[in-house]
Amino acid sequence: MAMSAGRGLLVLFFSAAVVAELASAANGPFLSDSVFQSSAGSTGRSLLQVKNSCPVNFEFQNYTIITSKCKGPKFPASQCCAALKEFACPFNNYLNDESNECASTMFSYINLYGKYPPGLFSSECKEGKMGLSCADVPRKDSSTANSGYRAQSSLLALINVLSVIAALFY
Repeated sequence: MAMSAGRGLLVLFFSAAVVAELASAANGPFLSDSVFQSSAGSTGRSLLQVKNSCPVNFEFQNYTIITSKCKGPKFPASQCCAALKEFACPFNNYLNDESNECASTMFSYINLYGKYPPGLFSSECKEGKMGLSCADVPRKDSSTANSGYRAQSSLLALINVLSVIAALFY
């Protein structure tokens, strides 16, 4: 009796996890507004929190995606924001994670290579309540940007599914 109750609870938990994943995927990928806090030079409590290092090496990314399209002195918002999305959306999972330094590191390099005025992207690039939508940004092939993250996520999902199946049989 206790064994079947445990299995039922496990199936319920797994079903809830699947529904939650589907609900988050329905919104599509996005760049959260919190990504721009580091580019706007904000101060606050987040400065007091220790953040993990970024797993993406932003030092060697191709910033010409942004610098070739977002040019002064006028810095047209439509071109600058489209270029930012093209560059940043492949990293949206890392950039939206407020526990790491990815957003501040990325904007440091963007400002280093582009010499943009402080807060340019945070003041010009506004979209929906979730932030900048990445749904209209073409996904890069699996050999670029966040392929390691996608592979890791797929592997974790597979391990979770196999664990649930194994638990059901034991």
